[in-house]
Amino acid sequence: MAMTTPKLRAELDGIPTYKPGRPPAAAEDGASGPAYKLSSNENPYPPLPGVLEAATAAAAAFNRYPDLACSALTGELAQRFGVPAAHIATGTGSVGVAQQLLQSTSGPGDEVIYAWRSFEAYPIITRISGAEPVQVPLAADETHDLDAMADAVTERTRLIFVCNPNNPTGTVIRRAALERFLDRVPSDVLVVLDEAYREFITDPEVPDGVDVYRDRPNVAVLRTFSKAYGLAGLRIGFAIAHEPVAAALRKTAVPFGVTQLAQDAAVASLRAEPALLERVAGLVAERTRVAAALAGQGWTVPETQANFVWLRLGERTLDFAAACERAGASVRPFAGEGVRISVGETEANDIMLRTAEAFRKEL
Repeated sequence: MAMTTPKLRAELDGIPTYKPGRPPAAAEDGASGPAYKLSSNENPYPPLPGVLEAATAAAAAFNRYPDLACSALTGELAQRFGVPAAHIATGTGSVGVAQQLLQSTSGPGDEVIYAWRSFEAYPIITRISGAEPVQVPLAADETHDLDAMADAVTERTRLIFVCNPNNPTGTVIRRAALERFLDRVPSDVLVVLDEAYREFITDPEVPDGVDVYRDRPNVAVLRTFSKAYGLAGLRIGFAIAHEPVAAALRKTAVPFGVTQLAQDAAVASLRAEPALLERVAGLVAERTRVAAALAGQGWTVPETQANFVWLRLGERTLDFAAACERAGASVRPFAGEGVRISVGETEANDIMLRTAEAFRKEL
């Protein structure tokens, strides 16, 4: 009897597997000391005060299912953002919620628009849903080309991702430009403001997506606890959206997908705001130092409002990433395009800066 393999969905053909940032490797240049990971936009600080204790306490009961409704966290978020609890939906990181949004809106024959380059999960989760990705190139200054994105809307468009700040460039969309764009988008197309790095924004002209969503039923906001809050390993994010969209997210959620450890750690993190703000301020100051140092070396560094910087290196991208790894600080390369460099510990940033300076002299 001939052996056959199970039939799989044709949409999976050609979909790349998500590539995480490379883990740190020991330096190869003879330097001693730890190796650093500047490739995943992680928070270099340990958990906020009270968070580890909350998670440890929750771990004592992990023979039980977590709260399916994430009730305590939902209540905390509703109070924090001044929104109805019915407008909140949680998931396994903001990327998990993004996939639920696609499941709720898009399928075969539909189109999903996003800038490119932007978050690398967008094309993956779009194709998994069976929809067609519509990638709109970034403008010359590495920002979203909102006019081109609005022009790309057709009767098949179901969802638009707007990553603000954009990953991996760190560039932002300011209030007036975003409002003009939203005014052009049909009211039956869902616009998702992906604000995974919202806490790092210092530019007052960049709007808070929660303020934008309030009087626009076709706008949803994605947030995460993975970045500023430092809970990347616990996988928890959420959306704020009007009730029909939020209800659809709850329908498409994996049952019990958000662990009790993650829920309790997120609540404790929200209650540790003074420490959070102090850490964010430290990272922003280090971001400023790193960007200025790179510019001083002669690099073109787009203004960043995230916890990373972007260098467009073209064909030298993989060479630069390899040089950083040899020095003991891994960065995130996008082959043929550029590298995204997370803002990490001062020592890690200094290793990268020394490498960048030496690399620049060789160009």
